[in-house]
Amino acid sequence: MNTVSVVPCLDMKEGRVVKGIHFVNLIDAADPVEAAKAYCEGGADEIAFLDISATVEKRRTMFDVLEKVANVVNVPLTVGGGIRSIEDIEMALDSGASCVSISSAAYRDPKLVADAVQRFGGLKVIVAIDADANETCPSGREVYIDGGRTGTGKDAVEFAVRMAQLGVGRLLPTSKATDGTKNGYDIELTRRIADETGLPVIASGGAGKVEHFVDAVLQGHAQAVLAASVFHFGLISIKAVKESLRHAGIPTN
Repeated sequence: MNTVSVVPCLDMKEGRVVKGIHFVNLIDAADPVEAAKAYCEGGADEIAFLDISATVEKRRTMFDVLEKVANVVNVPLTVGGGIRSIEDIEMALDSGASCVSISSAAYRDPKLVADAVQRFGGLKVIVAIDADANETCPSGREVYIDGGRTGTGKDAVEFAVRMAQLGVGRLLPTSKATDGTKNGYDIELTRRIADETGLPVIASGGAGKVEHFVDAVLQGHAQAVLAASVFHFGLISIKAVKESLRHAGIPTN
């Protein structure tokens, strides 16, 4: 079994870390620089910096804030939100990001994904897939874009397979139904995307106790586990997650 990474996520809005439920009802959680530094000191393997309102507001990621966060982290830093062009990717990498996460733009313009992989390499490109239940889709999950606001009618697993074919390095599926609920990840969504693409998958959306992280790996076949609110509000420590993973026989850093 591969080593599993624990990834705290900074959901950003107006320069602050926020967290909601089902992608809405956002509340203030932390200063991003202070949070990122604390997570690195606490054993984070990677930090995700997601500007959740950039796409809807039709603007770029907050690169100035990203630079400040990059200056205090000593682990890989993924940035997403408002990434719509090769120039955006270049700016993100120049601002200190290790790789970029593309979501709505990946759906609207798959050529951007292909061009990014060709130019920067697949390991620099993650495709984030927001999904919600839809029984009319073959997998029962539909792709949502625009920060989870807009349904596309596209099957989430089929879309994931298409992105894998373009050469991306990892996939980041997040379930609207489980996001922020602390009731556990969408295991079926995570597992099907992992199994049908063969790519490393980052489980996201719904962690509420240490068992959920273990389930994401053993049942969902994830190779990384991402969480936000349980870390932001001190409900679970990164150390506790890693101890639970190791106790279940899952290697961690």
